[in-house]
Amino acid sequence: MTHRAPVNRIIRFSSVDGPGNRTVVFLQGCNYNCRYCHNPETRALCCHCGDCVAHCPAGALKKDADGHVLYAYEACVFCDACIRVCPHDASPRIRSLTAKETFEEIEKQIPYIRGVTVSGGECTLYPSYLAELFRLCKELSLETLLDTNGTLDLFSRPALFDVTDGVMLDVKAWDARVHRALTDHGNGDVLRHMIALAECGKLHEVRTVVMPEMVDAERTVRQTARALAPYLHLYPVRYKIIAFRPAGVRKEYASFATPDPPYLAYLSDLAKSEGMREVILI
Repeated sequence: MTHRAPVNRIIRFSSVDGPGNRTVVFLQGCNYNCRYCHNPETRALCCHCGDCVAHCPAGALKKDADGHVLYAYEACVFCDACIRVCPHDASPRIRSLTAKETFEEIEKQIPYIRGVTVSGGECTLYPSYLAELFRLCKELSLETLLDTNGTLDLFSRPALFDVTDGVMLDVKAWDARVHRALTDHGNGDVLRHMIALAECGKLHEVRTVVMPEMVDAERTVRQTARALAPYLHLYPVRYKIIAFRPAGVRKEYASFATPDPPYLAYLSDLAKSEGMREVILI
């Protein structure tokens, strides 16, 4: 069976989305509403309002007879005009690709890549597509990583779990109330899945974005590191602590403060004091 997913973009070469040189596939759609989201245009699927069509300088967007917005990938100049005018945190610049079609674009980078990372939005909204895509990757010995908010139980999806080499998981806040205020969702599933992935050696990286006005950073970093410490002998989980920056966020959150380097260094020391061996500050 062929599975499709809405592909927002494919970055041919990246050195920041997992180990080594990788191709990264970004899928459209997310079940979270993170206040600090740096790619808010990946949150929603296009509702075909058509506000973007008149603003496309390349004529890559048009409406069909049924009122649906059509996107011509070959004509697009990627100027982002459509994204800037969209009132729905969406993008019309989406291609509905099968796993095989996606893999054909990934394959062009071989042998210059070590692996493939799929991100979003929230990529695990499309588990069957991911399983098929990763199976194709494994046939050519490409390493496979998921970049996820941690809500999907991978253990209930063995077809995907078996072909996933590792998971990069966001721990947005340790306190459930803070997490809900930040994302509109609780974090119980996220923390359970984090531990389960650490136990089986598939947790590659955890990440926390430090947004002082909203995130309980000290508690989050301390408790996350403390929870993972017993499993680090099984697999060297990396902790990436990321400073909130206003670039790309929605206007109502653009005035929030960026944490200073000494505070990030303090958080790094805190994580290490609880047992984390590899901490990266961004």
